[in-house]
Amino acid sequence: MTDPLSPKDRIIFALDLPTLDEAVRYVDLLSGHVGVFKVGLELFCACGPAVVHAVNERTKGAGVFLDLKFHDIPATVRGAIRSASTLKARFITVHCDEGRGLLKAAVEGGGSGTKVLGVTVLTSLSGEDFIDAGIDASRFPEPADLVLHRARLARLAGCAGVVCSGLEVGMVRKEFGPAFLTVTPGIRGAGEAKGDQKRTVTPYEAVYNGADYIVVGRPIRNAPDPVKAADSIAGEIERALEDRGERDITGCGKT
Repeated sequence: MTDPLSPKDRIIFALDLPTLDEAVRYVDLLSGHVGVFKVGLELFCACGPAVVHAVNERTKGAGVFLDLKFHDIPATVRGAIRSASTLKARFITVHCDEGRGLLKAAVEGGGSGTKVLGVTVLTSLSGEDFIDAGIDASRFPEPADLVLHRARLARLAGCAGVVCSGLEVGMVRKEFGPAFLTVTPGIRGAGEAKGDQKRTVTPYEAVYNGADYIVVGRPIRNAPDPVKAADSIAGEIERALEDRGERDITGCGKT
């Protein structure tokens, strides 16, 4: 069976920008070269729903990843996601760390065309940050342990999938199978500075390990030619999918 997602469809470009004009410029530039545009807190706080409408109006079939990471009491999150789903975003995110009740409320608030994704552990965190965050290191000694725990909660609550780093995505895919969506942020090119990210992988590594989608911001946005950078990443994804398919058939990793 042919995979309905092309390599470019799997790229979620992060519109981490302060104004609608700048966002629209990148939407017009990259439309047809990426499959989804991410609207996060900075841009949504500056522009509100107008930016989601702009993406939907200016592209042919590109989706919106509304990455607001809702986190509040269940009733508030249910109502907020009910309102957000009217914007016709393809994906909406909610934090997993308040447990199954919050996740279930988020799913109940989502519209029929909107997939709710649980954010497991931010890629800016490492195991060293767990003490400050009040996480029991004896129960979750590594980020992967906590990611899997939260992914299980998200699955039980009815989420369509999770957001996790490329270091854990293989374990999530192995446990839950391909029907449970995985979105991987923290993408950096080989040798590229990590910035504020700690658990990073390359586009190839993320998809080879099992990611359905990757979130890419700075490697495209800061490139001399953003379109060329996006097309190059799509090429990496294509190679990763081919190698992943070969691995799944033979049971061997790439050598």
